[in-house]
Amino acid sequence: MTAKPVRTSPPADLVTRRAASLGPTYKAFYDKPIEIVEAHGVWMFDQTGAKFLDAYNNVPVVGHSHPHVVEALASQAARLNTHTRYLHEGIVDFADRILATMPREIGHVIFTCTGSEANDLAYRVALANTGGEGFIVSEHAYHGNTLATSALSPSAGTSLVGRNVYMVPAPEPKSEASFADGVADAISRMERDGVRLAGMIADTVLSSDGIFVEPHGFLREAVELVRAKGGVFIADEVQPGHGRLGAAMWGFDAQGIVPDIVTMGKPMGNGFPLAAVAVRPELMVSFREISGYFNTFGGNPVAAAVGNAVLDVLESEALLPSAERVGAYFRAQLKDLASRHRTITSVRGLGLFIGVELDDAIVNVGAKVSNEMRERGVLVGTAGKQGNCLKIRPPLVFKEAHVDLFIEQFENVLTQELPSWQV
Repeated sequence: MTAKPVRTSPPADLVTRRAASLGPTYKAFYDKPIEIVEAHGVWMFDQTGAKFLDAYNNVPVVGHSHPHVVEALASQAARLNTHTRYLHEGIVDFADRILATMPREIGHVIFTCTGSEANDLAYRVALANTGGEGFIVSEHAYHGNTLATSALSPSAGTSLVGRNVYMVPAPEPKSEASFADGVADAISRMERDGVRLAGMIADTVLSSDGIFVEPHGFLREAVELVRAKGGVFIADEVQPGHGRLGAAMWGFDAQGIVPDIVTMGKPMGNGFPLAAVAVRPELMVSFREISGYFNTFGGNPVAAAVGNAVLDVLESEALLPSAERVGAYFRAQLKDLASRHRTITSVRGLGLFIGVELDDAIVNVGAKVSNEMRERGVLVGTAGKQGNCLKIRPPLVFKEAHVDLFIEQFENVLTQELPSWQV
């Protein structure tokens, strides 16, 4: 399979207008931003008609513009959309379907619009139930952009991290220290500082740290340490959830953990703003004694219809087993590529969530590879504290033929562009 490099240039006037209207905080992907005007399945199209293979965007988990999801959205919007102060069977049906995917200990679900809101609420519930304030996060975590969740997100800038937040290194394969050792050290530091532990929040494959799934169940011991000290565990499933890992619907399933609180977002609505917190009922009893919670748009009838449609597609198109099969093929092809190119130092992941670590001796190697892949019509992101890990998380409708195209262009970058970067 051969694909011609795309090499389209961004529309200069739109780049200028965007900067003038939206300000400096709206950062576009890639050195040459793309004006996307249409997308279907795994393909995105710019204003010139050039197409890009989407190997990065986990929001449209069942594929861009999936007809069943679009129909559900349009049909419900044509009938009714209001808030959850009114009874609506579709909302309750959706809540029941989400809870059916959870461990029996998780009994309530509260809908929000974004993962940031979900993590903010989860944080509040944890504080209310423990009386503590100290929180543990991985050292390059991202958990949202509210005031509270920014303080839990070192990847957004360590200057924003709250004084009550203690960071733990991601697993290091060459180190004898485990993730749990880091958590134990963080708890000890809290005790020395006179800070009472409230809990730990973790993206269950440490997505922003570089995608970690080994050793199997590495989070379990850390969670046990937190609970032994009276803290709660929040599983942030915004990125690894909704079948991203193949056989496991949720990342905590793959880790062998039953969380106290689960948060989810982006993929729930396949692009429609939809997120949620699933929680042990006893925690909500304590929280309700302190505070109520209401979200005008969270879990509205249109959102519920869309969320139900996404679950329909995951089931009817057997996307979890497909993600497991295609993901295994993808990782095998990447490992074969690594055997021929020493720039690839590690291939990690489960299902269709894959991290490819690159040799950080090359300055800005992750950004250079992702920008060059964009020039060749393949979209991929980066992760890790040094930004040297390619972050691959395509829609779950990705197939082996799409993997072959990715591998072809990735090898072209490694053979044709890499030599000039090493000079």
